[in-house]
Amino acid sequence: MKRPALRVAVAVGLTVYILYKSHPASVLAAARGADWRPIVLAVVLVLADRALMAYRWVVLLCIVDPRQRPPLAAIMRIFFVSTFVGTFLPASVGGDAVRVYSVTRLHISGGDAVASVFMDRMLGVASILLMALAGLTLATDLATDWTIVSALVVVAAACGVVLALVFSAAAAAIAAHMLNSMPLVLRQPLDHVLQSIRRYATYHGALANVLVCSTAVQVLRIVQAYFLGIGLGIAAPLAAYFAFVPLILLVMLLPITFNGIGTSQAAFVWFFRRAGVAAAPAFALSVLFVALGVVGNLPGALLYVFGRDRQSPSRDARVSR
Repeated sequence: MKRPALRVAVAVGLTVYILYKSHPASVLAAARGADWRPIVLAVVLVLADRALMAYRWVVLLCIVDPRQRPPLAAIMRIFFVSTFVGTFLPASVGGDAVRVYSVTRLHISGGDAVASVFMDRMLGVASILLMALAGLTLATDLATDWTIVSALVVVAAACGVVLALVFSAAAAAIAAHMLNSMPLVLRQPLDHVLQSIRRYATYHGALANVLVCSTAVQVLRIVQAYFLGIGLGIAAPLAAYFAFVPLILLVMLLPITFNGIGTSQAAFVWFFRRAGVAAAPAFALSVLFVALGVVGNLPGALLYVFGRDRQSPSRDARVSR
């Protein structure tokens, strides 16, 4: 079975199983009884977090020569269209690939394009990690769960490696030595990416800015889930959302389904059960949370269909110069 088909099978299988265990009639009843006013507020907040996400990528393009930097409108279009495309691809990897490809067509070097998207992704993961660690202080029983602790250690290690590559010459030298053992067709582009990542060492303010924005995005997502929960009549306190949602977001990043479908349902039901939330409303919350992400990607769909840039990439580049 090909990987895309396998991911679809996993997503469908997990969703159907969790729905069955949550009792479909009860899930439908929870959805029918929803108060849509707080849900509308959550939709407004998702537009705010998408704006922050777009802004942080603009900041991370600081390593690109200002004379080669594309117009802001072109960058914004690429970001929002790629988030829309990523809705239908595993995790966010596919959307990131679209972003890299699109920005290289505007005459940004492949190394700089990959580095900017990679750092955007890793700083986003780092912000989720920080929120998850803060959340453990609100749900101390989770800190004794070896699965959760092990997952957080792995994520922290990955963030530490990236941090070392940016700021440690020794770590960069080790990485360069490892690249030397690779075939030339892989070594050259990866070396260009490594050199681009290293240039962030001189942009402390930009990295701090992006990390703060990324943390704000995670706070907005937690508050969005909270308002969705209010709409469904879930009585769990806000502290429970701060404890659980960052961990759920890490689960949703696993590239085993599409857009976190299936994994999010399992995670919401499992975590919120600890706060006394029944499976049916927790499942409904998970569906609304995933749907909210899709709503946040709709501006990209509109740009893709109606807002195609009439200028050629080469002309975009000349305009920016």
